[in-house]
Amino acid sequence: MSDNRSFPNRFAGKTMIVTGAGQGIGAAVALRAAAEGARVLLADRAEVVSTVSDQIIAAGGTASHILADLEHHAEAERVMAEAMRLWNRIDILINNVGGAIRMRPLAQFEPAQIDAEIRRSLMPTLYCCHAVLPFMLAQQAGAIVNVSSNATRGIHRVPYSAAKGGINALTQSLAMELAPSGIRVVATAPGGTTVPERPVPRNPDGDTPEEQRWTQEAVEQVIQSTFVKRYASIAEQVAPILFLASDEASYITGNVLPVAGGDLG
Repeated sequence: MSDNRSFPNRFAGKTMIVTGAGQGIGAAVALRAAAEGARVLLADRAEVVSTVSDQIIAAGGTASHILADLEHHAEAERVMAEAMRLWNRIDILINNVGGAIRMRPLAQFEPAQIDAEIRRSLMPTLYCCHAVLPFMLAQQAGAIVNVSSNATRGIHRVPYSAAKGGINALTQSLAMELAPSGIRVVATAPGGTTVPERPVPRNPDGDTPEEQRWTQEAVEQVIQSTFVKRYASIAEQVAPILFLASDEASYITGNVLPVAGGDLG
């Protein structure tokens, strides 16, 4: 199922940064936000992000892109500086970078692989939240939407689950800290989502036959944990992200919204 309705001008006059915007949920968020009037800076470490930016511009929207590896704090700072250079303010930050690299029982992870999962799925969000604060604090306004996961309860990706649990804690604590400054911090926790074939693979080394079996076991667990017994469409994930980013959600902060067919994670 999908819902492609949009709300024209919902983000008119707003500047939005979307990280991990080269594919999947991030690309879809950027495309719809631009269609709803946002000026969008798309950040990704893969060249494919330029294609998404070009698509927005061709449709009459306002967009730019920047190549950045957000596993490094200096790169997060560079993204924020680019948005300020382009439009002189940052109204909304969508932290979408992340994703499990490997699916395997925790006992099968090597220490370096554990570190890699945390670097990919926690640090970009933490770094971007930190890097955007000088600008939002100066404005005394802003909204941060973190894309977490309901995989905080799930099998075969415990380091990823721990990273997403960290994002949930970050969201709640930072929201409490920033509320007096007029800045909202919220999150969605998507469940399993059907996405097109990824231009940039989850695990560039490829999965072994054993990892393919563990992945399928994780997929089955995710489906069976939902009430509706299916994966979400991308549109079903984009809609709540953009609602929380919008002024319609002005009295919502510190919340982590499960978007997982009834599975609370």
